Amino acid sequence: MESSSTPPVRTAPAGVGRIPVTDVGPSSQEGRWPAKAVVGEAVPIRATVFREGHDAVGATAVLVDPQGRDHSRARMVDIAPGLDRFEARLVPDALGTWGFRVEGWSDPYGTWSHDASIKVAAGIDVELMLAEGVVVLNRAAGRKGLPRAAAATLQDAAKALADTERPAPVRLAAAHYEEVRAVLAADPLRDFVTVSPTYPLVVDRPLALTGAWYEMFPRSEGATFDPDTKQWRSGTLRTAARRLPAIAAMGFDVVYLIPIHPIGTTFRKGRNNSLEPVPGDPGSPYAIGSPDGGHDAIHPELGTFADFDAFVADARANGMEVALDLALQCSPDHPWVAEHPEWFTTRVDGSIAYAENPPKKYQDIYPLNFDNDPAGIYAEVRRVLQVWIDHGVTLFRVDNPHTKPLNFWEWLLADVRKDHPEVIFLSEAFTRPAMMQTLARIGFHQSYTYFTWRNTKKELATYLKEVSGEDGSFLRPSFWPTTHDILPPYLQDGGVAGFAVRAVLAATGSPTWGIYSGYELVENVPRPGVEEQIDNEKYELKPRDWSQADAIGISTLLTRLNEIRRAHPALQQLRNLTVHPTSDDALLCFSKHLDAAHSPTGEADTVIVVVNLDPHSTRAGVVDLDLAALGLATSGTAGTSGEAGDAGEVTFAAHDLLSGATYPWGASPYVQLDPHTQVAHLIHVRTS
Repeated sequence: MESSSTPPVRTAPAGVGRIPVTDVGPSSQEGRWPAKAVVGEAVPIRATVFREGHDAVGATAVLVDPQGRDHSRARMVDIAPGLDRFEARLVPDALGTWGFRVEGWSDPYGTWSHDASIKVAAGIDVELMLAEGVVVLNRAAGRKGLPRAAAATLQDAAKALADTERPAPVRLAAAHYEEVRAVLAADPLRDFVTVSPTYPLVVDRPLALTGAWYEMFPRSEGATFDPDTKQWRSGTLRTAARRLPAIAAMGFDVVYLIPIHPIGTTFRKGRNNSLEPVPGDPGSPYAIGSPDGGHDAIHPELGTFADFDAFVADARANGMEVALDLALQCSPDHPWVAEHPEWFTTRVDGSIAYAENPPKKYQDIYPLNFDNDPAGIYAEVRRVLQVWIDHGVTLFRVDNPHTKPLNFWEWLLADVRKDHPEVIFLSEAFTRPAMMQTLARIGFHQSYTYFTWRNTKKELATYLKEVSGEDGSFLRPSFWPTTHDILPPYLQDGGVAGFAVRAVLAATGSPTWGIYSGYELVENVPRPGVEEQIDNEKYELKPRDWSQADAIGISTLLTRLNEIRRAHPALQQLRNLTVHPTSDDALLCFSKHLDAAHSPTGEADTVIVVVNLDPHSTRAGVVDLDLAALGLATSGTAGTSGEAGDAGEVTFAAHDLLSGATYPWGASPYVQLDPHTQVAHLIHVRTS
């Protein structure tokens, strides 16, 4: 609330303003592209606010709803003393295009309080300082709209301040009572209010930020071997649906299908990417298109649209949504090749250029050329998407979006959002940072990341800070330990413990994570010379014995991780992560904290993750916890995790969500993790 005696409010898009408000964020190129949030997310609003001289300044963050009305406001706090950087967190509660602004202002009470505290203690201008305080408090109490009780609190403080019968320190203390500070924190006296421009904020549904994905090849589920022909027969959408209850039981929110379209036969790839297929080789599902149809069709061996509709219905009955791979490329047999040859690149010898990433060649795939007939291609891709949206697909994993023009994606994503704001797009772009960041800014809801190749303590700590910091306002990271294309060296060598480590990191380090089918069976045999599995499922049917998932795999751990994620709101947020130092180079520690004011439960939630990154050896060391980042008072100096530790004042009860044990922890707990029994502590901070 502004003081009734302040000069008019100043907006400052064209000038610096009386109280400069700069570097407002999150914003990209001064609002060219909107920042991202989801319903219920605590969004950090930041700005640099300062003024000339030594007077105190304050700042207010204001959230503007899609109708242009002020929805909520919060006083910002100085998060970088000496750098004039302020922050507050605001929570949108509905879908749509929102906005936010920052109001900078001079703080008369803060200025007087600072000066009076120094001068009265030093015996300088004592009566003058106290008299000026009376004026400030009476101004604050006399504002229109101030609740009666709040005004009375300020008036009582002013009377006490003016009482010359009492000692000066006592009078000054009355102006600093907790009740007085609380009133002026909630409803500050503001002079020279200067308002920033309003910046856009697109608010999506929560699944755009938080979810667990499970990738599967439907053709492998229910595949059977024909002893007469000595060939495998493809599974169907109906047989794949039998797997859905088990996937749901592990706690996954999204079942993601690789392309289910007809597959070409021209230059079909054989097992392990061989150029010489044999009868029965099903071909890569990314070589899309045959006489049976293209991107708007279903492979006949998988079934019909009725079968697909039944699959979607079964997924929803099990509490999951269906994501489909969108791979904008064609087999030479795709109908588009004959109907629209202008959509491809024709070489000087008259042949159509196939996909290449020299020295790699993909003879079974023709890339689209978006420059020959952009209007035609745009319209057709939008039509194809609508086909699948009409059949219940609510998420798309987009294959290699960085190989298509950005202006195409910007248009397509905006057009789909206009009609279907519930639809979510995941960008699969393992490429240069500038491209990944821009894809996120122009509208992709989520993004694959470099997590797969971040292994050491330093690499992971740096990357977790990066994706949960300023980048988190635009690029929502999706952490995948493996994909059907990638089996990183860490997992080739790490065994069951390695798979467990990466699952813990992915599930807790990012609100969205995913696994590729077979992860629960610890499939880790590489194809020689490449970072992918031997007998890759892209080129053959791969039925699995799921009865072994508990005996030899980690399905129990995956289930527990998803249970923990659902139970703890702190793990459903991105921009609340803090990395804590440890004394061992294989022990990584980070925490996620959500205060009571921003928690959907109304209670604070804090989870500490300590992971042994060495999948072969027991590691032990001391964790140096930042208690303030955990929402705890900074009392207490040491504790113990139950293995060993120095005596000291216990600060909180550390309940391990994986083992069920509870330890007394302080600021410097000692931890010891044996990868063969438990690769990580997932600690719920309990203060009562």
